[in-house]
Amino acid sequence: MRPPSPSILEKDFFFAALDQNLRLDGRQFLEARPLELSFGTELGHVECSLGKTRVLAQVDGKMVRPEPQRPFEGLITIHCELSPMASSEYEPGRQGDEEIALARMLDKIFRRSDAIDREALCILAGERVWHLRLAIHALADAGGLLDCASLACAAALRHFRRPDVEVLGAREVTVHAPELRAPVPLAMHHTPFCLSFAFYRPAAAAPAPAGGGGGADGGQEEEPRVLLDPAGLEQRLAHGVLALALTPQRELAVVHKAGGLPLAPETLMGAVQVAARRARELETWLGVRVHEDWVRKKVEVR
Repeated sequence: MRPPSPSILEKDFFFAALDQNLRLDGRQFLEARPLELSFGTELGHVECSLGKTRVLAQVDGKMVRPEPQRPFEGLITIHCELSPMASSEYEPGRQGDEEIALARMLDKIFRRSDAIDREALCILAGERVWHLRLAIHALADAGGLLDCASLACAAALRHFRRPDVEVLGAREVTVHAPELRAPVPLAMHHTPFCLSFAFYRPAAAAPAPAGGGGGADGGQEEEPRVLLDPAGLEQRLAHGVLALALTPQRELAVVHKAGGLPLAPETLMGAVQVAARRARELETWLGVRVHEDWVRKKVEVR
C-alpha cells in the first residue's frame, strides 16, 4: 500500500522552512539523527535506532553442504521483514516492493561487495561450510530505514561469533561448545556503511511542477539543496534521493539513485566526501560499542 501523499499545508510549511535553511527537527542540513545500539543476550543480536526509526538484526549460523559450483565458499542469505508494526504503510503477510528493494540493497552492500570472507566460512571443502542467515525486522519506520538497517547489519556481523570447529581425520568435524572454546569472530574484509541524501531544487526553481524533471532554464545551474539522513516527510518530498554505501577507507560499495533530480559531478563528489567523513565516525563509534558489550559479556577476544 502506497503511503498517503503529504498535504498542501505540509508541503508549503516544509519548503518555507527549507528556504530559511531550517529542518523540521532542528538539525543542520548535513547533520544525522542520534544513534543508539542495544545488544541482546546472544552474540549477533542487535537493535539499532536512528532517531525514531528502529531495526532489529540477528545473525545465526549452521553447517550445510556448499553449492557445487563454489565448494570452498560459505553461504550468506539476508531476509527482511516489514510488518504493520513498523508502519501502517506495510501490509501483513505479503512481500511488498519496499521489502524487496531493502533486501536487494542490503545484499549488494554486504554479500555482493564481499564484506565477509566467504572462504573463511569453509570447514571441509565440498562437504561442510557455514551458512550465515541475517534476519532484519523493522520495528519502526520514521524515514532512513535503509541507513538504519545497514548499520544494524554491520553491528550484528561485527558482534556475531561462530562456534569453533575442528576437523579430525578426513571427514570428522567436531563443533566445540562456547564454554570449552571461545567462539570465533567473522573474517570481514571491510565494514560498509550506507548513508542517504535528499536533494531539492534551488529556491528559485522549487515552485516548478512536482511531476516533471525541471525545465532547461537557468534554475538548474544553481546547486541543489542537500539534506543528510532525511526523515519521513523529508524523504517523501525530496526531488531526488541518493544512497551511498562506502567503507571508512573511502571504498564505494554501492551508489544508488533511482531517477529524480539530475546531479552534477561536483554535487555527487561533495556527497561522497560527506559520506566518507561520516563512515569514519561510524566505524570508530561501532568498534567502541561492540568492544564494550564483549567486555560486559566477558567474551574472550581472539
